[in-house]
Amino acid sequence: MDFIKLFKQYRYPIIGGLTGLLLALLLVNYGLLKTLVILIFVTAGVYASAYLKKTGLLDNLK
Repeated sequence: MDFIKLFKQYRYPIIGGLTGLLLALLLVNYGLLKTLVILIFVTAGVYASAYLKKTGLLDNLK
């Protein structure tokens, strides 16, 4: 079976499994509080970049 076809069929379980693996590695290596801080900063970065994309504030800097 083609990899792309397989990925499209099982996209959400694969993404969920990789997310769980990443979270488990962060918890084991850094502990709960540091992992929470990392997740907070990642979430803030995603929201900030989505806001900048939506408003087009950085489009004039090219």
